Amino acid sequence: MPGIRRVVITGMGAICALGGSATEVSQAMAEGKLGIGPLEFQDVDRLSISIGGQIRGYDPTAHFGRQEITLYDKFTQFALLSAREAVEQSGLSFEGDLAEEAGVVLGTAGGGLQTQDENYRSVYEDGKNRVHPFVVPRLMNNAAASHVSMVHGLQGPSFTVATACASSNHAMGQAFNLVRTGQSKVMITGGSESMLCFGGIKAWEGLRVMSKDGCRPFSANRNGMVQGEGAAIFVFEEYEHAVSRGADILAEVRGFAMTSDASDIVMPNKHGAKRAMIGALRDAGIAPEEVGYINAHGTGTAANDKTECAAVREVFGSHSNDLRISSTKSMHGHLIGGTGAVELLACIMALRDGVVAPTISHQEHDPECDLNVVPNEAQQADVKVALSNAFAFGGLNAVLALGRV
Repeated sequence: MPGIRRVVITGMGAICALGGSATEVSQAMAEGKLGIGPLEFQDVDRLSISIGGQIRGYDPTAHFGRQEITLYDKFTQFALLSAREAVEQSGLSFEGDLAEEAGVVLGTAGGGLQTQDENYRSVYEDGKNRVHPFVVPRLMNNAAASHVSMVHGLQGPSFTVATACASSNHAMGQAFNLVRTGQSKVMITGGSESMLCFGGIKAWEGLRVMSKDGCRPFSANRNGMVQGEGAAIFVFEEYEHAVSRGADILAEVRGFAMTSDASDIVMPNKHGAKRAMIGALRDAGIAPEEVGYINAHGTGTAANDKTECAAVREVFGSHSNDLRISSTKSMHGHLIGGTGAVELLACIMALRDGVVAPTISHQEHDPECDLNVVPNEAQQADVKVALSNAFAFGGLNAVLALGRV
């Protein structure tokens, strides 16, 4: 087995309610822009939840041909657009041996939910007895990863991780491990999600965790989460390989850990979150006081926000008062399986630019979330190490540690 290698990020791409590229999304985060607004799709009037982080004015024909659109659910389209941007920024060309040593690991929770919704309506509501032959290839969770591998000629390990809200972080953690153990030189990784359709929102309404008026993480008057859609994709590359070709290194992935609460299917557990953060620090060889920023899971539900803040207090002790911790879900909504990937952009921005994205829509102080949650406006800070938290339904936790190079 080869020795442990350093892993760096050399490309990033994104699309969500805040913008159509990684640069646009990062800039919107820095400016504290709100991407959440009224939902627009068929039968939205039958929903009690009518807001979300929807990508406005998205036209697939501007990016893909007719035959491609026939094959690609929206979550696949978002992944392909983001991967295209990330690979272009990295400057990599996947040919010869490198093609065989590069792969894809993506996270998603709903997969081709738009395709499912459209075809269930066609069969059950419209009474049709036949669906398109590409329904299965469109809706399967591995569709995005498979198409990214085909478009870019990636012949190494390629698969999809589905762990609800932690899917992206779990996927990026697997990509990190594949590169640092020498099994791959390059991995395309991140996550994509598109659940903003009638069936997607109607199912979530039943959980009674959705807000009707906005996402306000850590604010005492918060009343639930708001869904979003989109993708973020990154190029994880072996450090020596990146240096040898003169790549622009955006950040270093230094550690990863994952835990299971093993306690409840929907209620978070402080001990599981705590163990995941401690594990990521230990894996990275980082002392707690070195961390300057945490991108919180921060859903805007009372159970999540209080549990996460309590876990942070236990992990970081007195250093908790010097930390900045924010939730960008307040801007772009909760992308479920794609959310950790979009949020990694905020970690990279903090490390590279010294700009910590804010938690917008923060209105009332909550004594149970008594941390610097970067309320409403970005803050300048010299961040050398950042953590990205993801804590999913099912009690599945995944934390990444990033640092400057």
